[in-house]
Amino acid sequence: MRLTRVHVDESLSVGREVALPESAAAHLVRVLRLGVGDACVLFNGDGYDYAARIVSSTKRELRVAIESSEAVSRESPLKLVLLQGVARGEKMDLILQKATELGANAFHPLWSQRSEVKLDEARAEKRLAHWRSVVSSACEQSGRAFVPEVVAPVSLSAALTALPAGGLRLILDPDGEFSFGTLDLDVAQPVYVAIGPEGGWSDLDRTQLRAAGFRGLKLGPRILRTETAGLAAIAALQAKFGDFA
Repeated sequence: MRLTRVHVDESLSVGREVALPESAAAHLVRVLRLGVGDACVLFNGDGYDYAARIVSSTKRELRVAIESSEAVSRESPLKLVLLQGVARGEKMDLILQKATELGANAFHPLWSQRSEVKLDEARAEKRLAHWRSVVSSACEQSGRAFVPEVVAPVSLSAALTALPAGGLRLILDPDGEFSFGTLDLDVAQPVYVAIGPEGGWSDLDRTQLRAAGFRGLKLGPRILRTETAGLAAIAALQAKFGDFA
């Protein structure tokens, strides 16, 4: 039977007892009906799964003891970084969740000229915490032991300025210079895929992206929605160059 995996944001080691986060504890006890003596798996993003067993369960706290650890290798050979125009509510959650399952390595949410979502500083902090929770939950489900980074949302220009030098940089464009038949890449280099918000990229956005070295990639003749485009691109890249090949 497949054991439930729980993300814990703290140091883990064999022999240690850990109090599980409230949400995880509630899921194990109330939903899965686990109790003292039952097993689960913890991970914190360090590349290991930690086999654990429930040692005490009260209304206030669920404690588990870590019995063993195992290195987990479920990462793609491609370092796929998604620069995603911030989308509304559930659309953004869907993008982050499914891209994590597909093997994305990091997420850079951004604001662009046609962004429809506006957040003040306090709401942006809450949304970032929520996005990170979505990604860690997707890792729980998909078996990943490394948790993709989700950076704080910034403007497109700031996001492009912050990118490290090098790597393959792509935007989806039905008239782009690359197709998957002609695209070649070095798997040792990161691949940056930039996807616009619901309103798409403006001419100014495209000028900034092109100046930062982004090239057009054809992904068929149709215009894809923001919640479809990045997932389709990641899946296609994995199919040709990554761990789907």
